[in-house]
Amino acid sequence: MDIMVDSSVWIDFFNYYKSEEADELQNLVEHNNVNNISILNNDIMEITNNAINVYRMLRKKGITIRKQNDCLIASYAIRNNIQVFHKDQDFELIAKETKLKIHKL
Repeated sequence: MDIMVDSSVWIDFFNYYKSEEADELQNLVEHNNVNNISILNNDIMEITNNAINVYRMLRKKGITIRKQNDCLIASYAIRNNIQVFHKDQDFELIAKETKLKIHKL
């Protein structure tokens, strides 16, 4: 399955910050698991509407996503059946209530 790496992991990786996520990303890079770059060619309005719906659905359940962009990233991942590799609690909250798949360490 394809993996979308969130900036929260890339930041650790490029800043040589020691974390489990940075180590896993190093492993994925060394084994060519994230070297293939795909361009997601989706209808931006569909993705945006899905992101808005995810955010609203979570708010109705009392869950606040701190960064609404995470809903947008999650919507792309769900639409394209891609795992998100992150270091951001918002994605865990989204995954509990949607079909978002998380790349596990």
